[in-house]
Amino acid sequence: MSTQQIGILTGGGDCPGLNAVIRAVVRRAEVRHGWSVLGIREGWRGLLEDHLTGPLNLSSVSGILHRGGTILKTSRTNPAAEPGGMDKVIERLRQLQLHGLVAVGGDDTLGVASVLVQQGLPVVGVPKTIDNDLMGTDYTFGFDTAVNTAMEAIDRVHTTAESHNRAMVVEVMGRHSGWIALAAGMAAGADYILIPEFPVSIRDVCASIQKRHARGKDFSIVVVAEGAKVEFEQATTEDGHILQTSERDAFGHIRLGGIGKVLAEEIERITGFETRYVILGHIQRGGSPSAFDRVLGTRMGAYAVDMIAAGDFGNMAALRGNQIVSVPLAEATSRNKKVDRELYDIAATFFD
Repeated sequence: MSTQQIGILTGGGDCPGLNAVIRAVVRRAEVRHGWSVLGIREGWRGLLEDHLTGPLNLSSVSGILHRGGTILKTSRTNPAAEPGGMDKVIERLRQLQLHGLVAVGGDDTLGVASVLVQQGLPVVGVPKTIDNDLMGTDYTFGFDTAVNTAMEAIDRVHTTAESHNRAMVVEVMGRHSGWIALAAGMAAGADYILIPEFPVSIRDVCASIQKRHARGKDFSIVVVAEGAKVEFEQATTEDGHILQTSERDAFGHIRLGGIGKVLAEEIERITGFETRYVILGHIQRGGSPSAFDRVLGTRMGAYAVDMIAAGDFGNMAALRGNQIVSVPLAEATSRNKKVDRELYDIAATFFD
């Protein structure tokens, strides 16, 4: 068997299931192919600043399957935003002479991976995002855990809303796509769901709540994605977002937040119903991964190693139906995967 070495890094936001991927990569590489695995710390920053963990082995990944986060740490570092950053990453990878690199991340991390492939470097991807907004795969690991976490929180909010005759607004993650809001909202029986794909006016939301009250329902649950576009009767940004800050991350994304607060204030002002809001924030990212995400992360990690063995570079492991398959990184990063109208219409059946 070969004594080749491969590398692995985790980039972007942390996500339940990352350690399942790392564990599977190490075990598949060592047991099936006889390779060693080099852990790269803090995503692309690890290559920029030479933060390497040294070899990972069966002992170092033992007992991590159930743990949230990532033992390799992560960051939102964008090498392209650093002076000479991409050149540094390319040079460091060539110095390491890796047989292949497994890049685990969302569209930003995989976007960098795609550029490296164009430079002739042996990189494969594993799709990771709780938002489930990557093209090319039916599901990303982390999404199932985030949805279940949000659903449980909405369930808890439901009882206090009913006890106090309140409208409750729950803000969840979802910058470009509303998968978490829609799935968690439907599962928890939300009375209105607002997502980025389908803009609505505050008057429509309030009219729906008022209809419920007219039927004798004296409480309401509203779930809103952080990137939802709402026509408020006040000044907002051009794209309809409510912002706490104008700061941007290394990939140019505005830091969203606060739409739940504004939505609650407007609902109370227009309807006269007492309204409160809850922002789940990073709670959705934390904690142990669900069984589904542990299994999916494990399958994708093992498949990524087999992709390297087959020389299948420039692609990522993806779930299509019940099968893990290889799809081009270019497809995954071409655009965000959106909630389709048919699915949203099913949820909207329960809005009035």
